[in-house]
Parts: sequence; structure tokens; C-alpha cells
Amino acid sequence: MNEYFIIGITGIVFTGILAQWIGWRLRIPSILLLALAGLTAGPLTGILRPEVIFGDSLFALISLAVAIILFEGGLSLRLTDLKEIKQAVINLVSIGIIITWVTASLGAWFILDLDIRLSILFGAILVVTGPTVIIPILNHLRLVSRIGAVARWEGIINDPIGALLSVLIFEILSGGGVGFIPEIAVSGILITLIAGTGLAFAGSYLAILAIRRYWIPDKLQNPVVIMLVLTVFTAANHFQPESGLFAVTMMGIITGNQKSISIKHIIEFKENLRVLLISSLFVILIARLTFSDIERISLPVLFFLVFLVLVSRPVAVYMSTLKQNFSWQERLFLSFMAPRGIVAASVASIFAIELVQFGFEEAGRLVPYTFAVILGTVTIYGLVSPILAKFLHLSQSNPQGMLIIGAHRWARQLAMCLHTEGFPTLLVDTNYNNVSSANLMGLNAKYANILSENIFDELDLTGIGRLISITPNEEVNNLAALHFQEFFGRAEVYQLPSPSDRLEGRPVEAAHLRGRVLFGKDYGYELIDRYIENGAVIKTTEITAEFDYARFKQHYRQLAVPMFLIPEKNKILIFTQENQPDPAPGSLLISLVYEQS
Repeated sequence: MNEYFIIGITGIVFTGILAQWIGWRLRIPSILLLALAGLTAGPLTGILRPEVIFGDSLFALISLAVAIILFEGGLSLRLTDLKEIKQAVINLVSIGIIITWVTASLGAWFILDLDIRLSILFGAILVVTGPTVIIPILNHLRLVSRIGAVARWEGIINDPIGALLSVLIFEILSGGGVGFIPEIAVSGILITLIAGTGLAFAGSYLAILAIRRYWIPDKLQNPVVIMLVLTVFTAANHFQPESGLFAVTMMGIITGNQKSISIKHIIEFKENLRVLLISSLFVILIARLTFSDIERISLPVLFFLVFLVLVSRPVAVYMSTLKQNFSWQERLFLSFMAPRGIVAASVASIFAIELVQFGFEEAGRLVPYTFAVILGTVTIYGLVSPILAKFLHLSQSNPQGMLIIGAHRWARQLAMCLHTEGFPTLLVDTNYNNVSSANLMGLNAKYANILSENIFDELDLTGIGRLISITPNEEVNNLAALHFQEFFGRAEVYQLPSPSDRLEGRPVEAAHLRGRVLFGKDYGYELIDRYIENGAVIKTTEITAEFDYARFKQHYRQLAVPMFLIPEKNKILIFTQENQPDPAPGSLLISLVYEQS
């Protein structure tokens, strides 16, 4: 086996995942680090040469990977989100695409001095704002506005539409001629819609039926779904080039919105796979650039990039949201959310090679220009969008609020302490009296089943960044923590200890199925409730130089269970079995104590 192939694959995966981790640690968009990693490993050092590693199979592998990414993107789209944003999404993927295509084509013609035919093709390629770059940026931003759903829908739907448009233009340039435009366009669109939709429904139906009827074991469910995705993609492309992207996107939307089976485990697997694929693909495609490609990125290219960002995109957004109920803040943010990604890069690379063979000598310029737009838009939008979202009050980069499962007596005391200190709280309970009591106290509480499939649609989680499950039912606590790990991340999901937590050597394999243990392994629901029944209270205490933590414990030696620490304004730490923060002077400590007379 080729040793360079093994080293190359390992280097790609290592570099991509390292960039993702650094982005997470530094709280910056990982897509920027992926682009930097690709440039460093590729044209700057020459360590990574994807064309040598993969040979002629490179673009085929990229296409299959993009198919899986788009299917996963389709799984994340909820039709319920369209209640408020349906018309805006429709306009963006119709009117917005046309405006972007026309303006980008004119910009390429006048600014880049491209042949008019290549300009039209280049404009079609640039309408794509795919999920490979949109989703990482949106996940980083944690938007509190519906605008996040609009950007997600637009990015995922745009990919197949833009790819199909590019293919139709390419077919006209490569032999069809202007006289065949109606025939090529109509036949291409009809074949894509009919074949793509039919295959999408067939693939979804087979996956759902096989899982519902238990025809396949649990361990084969994800492999079978991937097999069906790739089969649908390949079959659709057989009928019409690039229609596979539309088919797998539709398959994801259909599968993600059906109610007959639970697909949570499939979504989790695909999300993990998506991170790996996006990381690797971005490094590969950026690393393909050469110094000659970089040298072609001249001043006109920078002017063209500015034109796309400041003229083309804002005009498309404004015209698409005209007469829509969007604030100027939402329109402005959406105007700065159009990064180009992997689909644009792969389509441009394939077309450039083939068009040169058809006699279009300038077609070689498409690749460096496309990568310049990708790098430029990813950098601009990746850096500007977090600042803009925060300035426009559309996001919270590190929300400190608590989703509290349970609204019983001491849960309300706990929520009131957090609420008083300015931290958003939302209590959820199936006991109507508990919810009513919380509402009467001025707390935000909702009567709902936290394990409902539609719970994410029912709850307003603005400002909420953690879950603490403190019901008397251990099974509900376990399931709630597991249910919300996908949304908050495992590090921010907490629950009360169970009886098994008091036993030494609890099986490690069970840890990933539960949340982090709150307060300490000895303080279960029954014990805390007994303390409350006997007169204990949950209160906030200021730690000072005179009344430090040692004095606090001495003062409340009868009972002192630290629960939360507020070391500074707008920051809160949670006491857990494995993490016991040290309260310093100037901090606030929320704890369970007996009041001293």
C-alpha cells in the first residue's frame, strides 16, 4: 500500500479535526482555521498534495461526501420552522438566486473581464451558499432569532439548485448552443424534479420501513441508511448530472420530518460524520491550490469579492425579504451570511478542466477565482458575522441561562436565586400546579413533557445554555439529559445523582447515557427535599475577604451544600461531583443551608 496515501489521509483527518478543536477552544469559527490549515499544508509548504493522494478519484469521492453532508443537512431541516419563514426561504432560493446569478455574472464580465459565456457560468456557480460553511458558522453563533433557520434552509436548498443551474449552463456551453436553452433547461429541471423526488421518497420509505419492521439490527441501521443515500445519489445522477444533490437533500427532509420512527441515533451519527467530512474536504480542496493559482488572485478579484459582499448579496436579500416581516437587524445580518463552500469548489474544478478541452482557454481562471471567493467569503463572513450578530443582539456566544426540568418547591427556590442574579431560567414540568406556582412567583415556566419529540419546537431557549434535570424521577432525569445532549453538548447537561452514583466503581459505559452529577453523589432528590421539609433554604451568599469560604462553611456547619458559584457578572459555575469550584472573595455562592438564628 502506498505509504504516502496512508500518511496523507492521516494528515488530512488530523489537520481538520485539530482545526475544529482549536476553533472550539478559542471560540472562533473553525471554518477559518480549516482554510488556513489547507493553505499551509498545500500551496505554502507542499506537504499535502491531494491530486497525488487520490488521483482521478478525487472529485468522485468529494461528490459522495457532499451527498452525505447534504442528506444530514436535510435531516436538520424542520418543516415546522417554515410557518414564519416559508415565503422568505422560497424567495431567497428563487428571486435571490436569480439576482445573485445575474449580478455575479455581470460583475465577472465587467470586473474580471471574463468571456460573457464563462461569466454566466461563473455566476451560476457562485449562487451556492452551502451547508458545509453555513452550518459551522451558525453552530458557532447560537442565534436567538428565526434568521438562523432562514440561513440554514437557504444554504441547504441552494446547493442542489445552484449545482443544477451550473450543469445546465455547462451543457449549453459544451455543445448545446443558445438555440437549445429552452430544451436543455426544461428537460434538465423536469428530470431532476421527477427522478430526484421519486428516488428520495423511495430511499426514505425503504429506510423507514426497514427500521420500523425491525428488518435490520440496530448496529446496521446507520450503515444501511448511508448505503441508501449513496444509492439514491448515484441513481439520480444517472438520469441527470448533479440531480443527486437534490435527491439526497429531499431524502433528508422527508426522513427528518416523518413521525413513524425515531431517528435520533441516525442524526447523531450523521452529525459526527459531517464534522469529519467537512473538516477533511475543506483541507483537501484548499490544499489543491498552487502558487500559480494564488498569483492569479489580483486586485480585480478583490474588487469582485467586495462587489459580491457589498452589492450582490445585500440586493438579493433586500429583494427577497421585501414585504416580509423582518426587522432591519435581521435583513442586515442575512446580508452578511453567504459564504461559498465545497460544492462551488468541486463544480468549478470539474468544469474548468472540461471547458479547456472544449476550447475555452480562459476557463482555467475559474478555479483560482472560485477559491478566492470561497476563502474571501469564509474569512469575511466568519469574522464579521459573530461581531454583527452580537452587535444586533441576534446571538449569545456563551449563554449562561438554565433549563430546569422540574418545577417543585425547591426547584422554584433555585430558579428564583438564579433569576434574581440576572440569569435566564425556564422551568418545565408536567405538574400543572407546580408550573402555576412558578408563574405566580414571576418565573418563566412551561407545562410540557420534556421527552416529547416536539419539545425543541415548544420551548424558547433564548439565553439558555445548560440543562439541569432535578425531578424526583431518576428515569426522567436520565432521559432528559440524554435527550438534550445533542442540543447543549454533554459538558452542559446535568442531573441529580441516582442511587448507583453512591456505589463505587459505577460502570463507565453508562456515563455517556447520563448527565454530569449535580452537587455531589450524596445529594439526591429525596435528601434535598427532606432538608427543605425540615427548614433548609436555597439562598445566595456574598463571599468577602472577611466572610470567606472557610468562614461560610464554619457558619453553616450544620448544613452547607454549595450549588452554583457566580465568580463575576454574567458568568456562573455549577458544582458537580467532579468539579468543586473554589469561591473567592467578590463572588456569589448559591447554596442549600439552614438559616442561622
